[in-house]
Amino acid sequence: MRKFMRRHVLQWALAASVTASLGGHATAQDSQPVKIGYAVSKTGPSAAGAGVTTIPNYELWVKDVNEAGGLKMPDGSQRKIEVIEYDDRSASDEVVRAVERLATQDNVDFILPPWGTGFNLAIAPLMDRLGYPQLAVTSVTDKAPEFAKRWKKSFWFLGGGKDYAEALAKVIGDAKAAGKVEGKIAVVSVADGFGIDLINAARPAFEEAGLEVVLDKTYPLGTSDFATLINDAKGSEADGFVAFSYPPDTFGMTKAAQVAAFNPAIFYVGVGTAFPIYEKVAGTDITGVMGIGGVNASDPKIADYFQRHTDSAGQPPDSWASAITYASLQMLQQAIERVGVDREAVAEELSTGTFETILGETKLEDNQLRQLWWVGQWQDGKFAAIAPAENEGASEPIIPKPDWKQ
Repeated sequence: MRKFMRRHVLQWALAASVTASLGGHATAQDSQPVKIGYAVSKTGPSAAGAGVTTIPNYELWVKDVNEAGGLKMPDGSQRKIEVIEYDDRSASDEVVRAVERLATQDNVDFILPPWGTGFNLAIAPLMDRLGYPQLAVTSVTDKAPEFAKRWKKSFWFLGGGKDYAEALAKVIGDAKAAGKVEGKIAVVSVADGFGIDLINAARPAFEEAGLEVVLDKTYPLGTSDFATLINDAKGSEADGFVAFSYPPDTFGMTKAAQVAAFNPAIFYVGVGTAFPIYEKVAGTDITGVMGIGGVNASDPKIADYFQRHTDSAGQPPDSWASAITYASLQMLQQAIERVGVDREAVAEELSTGTFETILGETKLEDNQLRQLWWVGQWQDGKFAAIAPAENEGASEPIIPKPDWKQ
């Protein structure tokens, strides 16, 4: 495992620089970094998601904190961050082993979460047993309320499948009521926890919204050829296509739909739609494509974050979980500033405190973030939030989606 680890020993001369800046009054505490570890997918099928949503935000946050002098402690001192990271190679057993190593051998102060619902669920019992707060940012699960009660130091930031499915059903149902679509839906879903949660919630939500599901198929994780699924959807005469998919699937289905000239009035694909690379995958004619998430692009805090992320990573963040990931780190930082590196106290502060983040004033409800966007759509070159429609900054949906140009 060690060959998959990269230890970031700070390039700053910690003790020397702090001593100099404080005129020789630095304490031993100042010279000791706060050790933060994580295991995340740098290789394997999950690397695409982790490389957009998770890793760049971890790196940006560490850079921001260290360039500002480090994490502020309640006693007035500052301690810079030292990172220890592992590649989990997109494998659940690897991420579990890495987390145990971080806690028991590397003795890190805090452990940041991996990318993806499955990996966060895999480490949750271990994180709880080891006593580490778990910021399960990139985890969509309807069992979040149950998990938050079971593992009291776990925090869930992306809501559940029911939230996303019901919001999407309302968008399509409203379009049907307005005479923009007939409401015949072809839906496909990846056969893992994420896809199962979404499709199980979508079936009753679509029915309640008066929509007819004319195709309902699942596909195995790791599928790479989507031509048959897309042709089946096209043959179903659906005027709405919905895929609860992961990034490689999202990209593959989009290309397959373009090749097949499949042009339903509603084209919704899952994780990856909000990624900046989606425009390169789909080409310039992505206006009207819907997917999970969205951001209020007119919010100055979000605009500033997008610019700083772009400057740091060389590309914009995704327009869904990236900002939430960075906000979760701001919450962790502020909790540490208030109570120090005591993990029990930090977990309590995260659970009960109110924080200023790029999302605005942020407070968890029963260890869950509920201030979320559920549906987004590409409009004017940005993945804009369209639901909940009543939220400030929501954009009006474009329905029907313009036909593919290629």
